[in-house]
Amino acid sequence: MSVVGLGYVGLPIALAFAQHLRVLGFDINAKRIDMMKRGEDPSEEVPAEGFDNRDITFTCDPEDLKAAQFHIVAVPTPIHASHQPDLGPLLAASRTVGRALKPGDIVVYESTVYPGCTEEDCVPVLEEESGLKMGVDFFVGYSPERINPGDKVNTIETIVKVVGACDDVTLDTVARTYDLVVKAGTHRASSIRVAEASKIIENTQRDVNIALVNELSIIFNRIGINTFEVLEAAGTKWNFLKFQPGLVGGHCIGIDPYYLTWKSNKLGYHARVINSGRYVNDSMGFYVGKQTVKRLLAHDINPLEARVLVMGLTFKENVADIRNTKVIDVITELQSFNVKIDLVDPHANPEEVKHEYDLNLCEAPEQGAYHAVIMAVNHNEYMAMGADDFKSLLHRGRGTVVDVKGVFRGRTGDLDYWSL
Repeated sequence: MSVVGLGYVGLPIALAFAQHLRVLGFDINAKRIDMMKRGEDPSEEVPAEGFDNRDITFTCDPEDLKAAQFHIVAVPTPIHASHQPDLGPLLAASRTVGRALKPGDIVVYESTVYPGCTEEDCVPVLEEESGLKMGVDFFVGYSPERINPGDKVNTIETIVKVVGACDDVTLDTVARTYDLVVKAGTHRASSIRVAEASKIIENTQRDVNIALVNELSIIFNRIGINTFEVLEAAGTKWNFLKFQPGLVGGHCIGIDPYYLTWKSNKLGYHARVINSGRYVNDSMGFYVGKQTVKRLLAHDINPLEARVLVMGLTFKENVADIRNTKVIDVITELQSFNVKIDLVDPHANPEEVKHEYDLNLCEAPEQGAYHAVIMAVNHNEYMAMGADDFKSLLHRGRGTVVDVKGVFRGRTGDLDYWSL
């Protein structure tokens, strides 16, 4: 078996199968391959012991893929700046696998795509590169990834795996293969397109629901009531959906809906609800930044002379991933007012932050230096903070605490406090 793409999704899958099968782990990044050969996960998700007693060979040589008969493709599916799907990594991986295909081989895609992408975009590439015919010479399946970065409870072993395939025989083979590692079992979809659609609506549903709560938080802010207090009250009803406001970034929820709306547009339908949800969520970082500036002005602090500490940059708590983090939008908005910003994050890699966003991470915040502290990502390292900790960071012990996710509500004493 081969696993192509060893990021947040691919590496855990490869290591899980390597407990049962001989696995070839392939990635185009030689530096990452060298780290994994040493038992190090570049994404910092898998501990060193997770590499122990695994029958796996890491390589960046595409020729090695010819030794495998079952290929899993788990590469990123990002979007362009125009919010159009970027199939570049997926098609490149398909070309690589296509050149290695032999009669009887099976290719399973895990990358999140719009319904139809596997058969309409990937299969033609596999056929062109291999000179073989899908359904005759080689076979294709789709099993959407459901890994949640940073989650140690809901893992590949405990989450039901949806599988779809080009025919019933291949479906049975794919399902039985995943049954080796997925203790929760598999759900056999009737087609590849159904399997693709099942994945993309998972994150689209969450995106729309979070957008509703984000919009409510804007309304409640104007009314002068706290959103989290409202949610606590409403949550006493048994069927209330407990979504919370926040910054919606990362490589899943903030991206996947655009794949579905793109496909919808191609079919002549404008997805109003999904697009509206995306607009709201894409605007929240700028909203947080603007509200911070308003709090500064309300306390007679000139933004040109203000200094703000932003705590947390990754797209979610307790992970190192900075891809598509919406904290950048908060920073961008503050910078538009010429506010001086210090940025700290115990999980983010300083070199990656510099390369990706041209920002410098501070090793530690400066005591008593800030007019506002923005708790943007509630990493575990921050969760024990209280009023005295915030006061020690603020200029003369006074200033504003902006608590994006509302986790410090009631714990900031008499300091000026604002949350979504």
